[in-house]
Amino acid sequence: MKFSEALEFGHEDRKRIYEYVESRGEVDFEAARDALGVDPGGFRHHVAILKRDGYLEEREGRLRASFEEGVAEEYDVDGVAFTIRPARQEDLSGIVGAIRRVAEQGSYIVAESVADEIDHDEALLRHNEIESRMFFVATVGGEGRSASDGSTGVRPGEDVVGWVHLYAPELDKLAHTAELTVGVLDEYQGFGIGSHLLERGVAWAASNGYEKLYQSAPSTNEYAIEFLEGHGWETEAVREDHYKIDGEYVDEVMMAVKL
Repeated sequence: MKFSEALEFGHEDRKRIYEYVESRGEVDFEAARDALGVDPGGFRHHVAILKRDGYLEEREGRLRASFEEGVAEEYDVDGVAFTIRPARQEDLSGIVGAIRRVAEQGSYIVAESVADEIDHDEALLRHNEIESRMFFVATVGGEGRSASDGSTGVRPGEDVVGWVHLYAPELDKLAHTAELTVGVLDEYQGFGIGSHLLERGVAWAASNGYEKLYQSAPSTNEYAIEFLEGHGWETEAVREDHYKIDGEYVDEVMMAVKL
């Protein structure tokens, strides 16, 4: 059963509060209460129930939708330590930056549109009656983690170096499918980060009832096509001259995998 099918709030104000927070990614507790016009006592009560039931979480006076999608997994490959974990709202700018760096060569059109959408929405994760949007990230840095530049690895925070994104419109005829994008910064390729991200995304989709994943890439992105083929993806169709990159027409390769 998908998350959106399991939403049972039991009260209209509770539903309004969740939808308000979910659509904004993260909001101030008092600002949300004032914007929704719910009396203070009732608002605190409803938020407490939403937190108890796992729909919302609160951090330093700010509310956000709660997405419990598994634990962080740590790896160390050839001296590069990285973590694969569910994304958090505070990862938004790091994810947008990573996607745009990967897409700047013009070979990852779909990912570039994902970056534009989440940057505009200012909400990273989303599970509602219209759509589901889930991210997992690969990070390096932070206390005790090594870095590929030879530094000590003690950093004040983590850097997002890769992502996997799953998008699923909650329409009956498409509810069994989800679109996946995955990418890793050039300097962190070759350490298995992309494979771990892809496996995490596929596992999430399978556990949430999806039957098929798909994504598209320009035919010039040979690395991405070979990477997916190496993980069992197949080409379903090719649309000729679908993209125009640097003045040249390029085919779109439409790929998919059944779960």
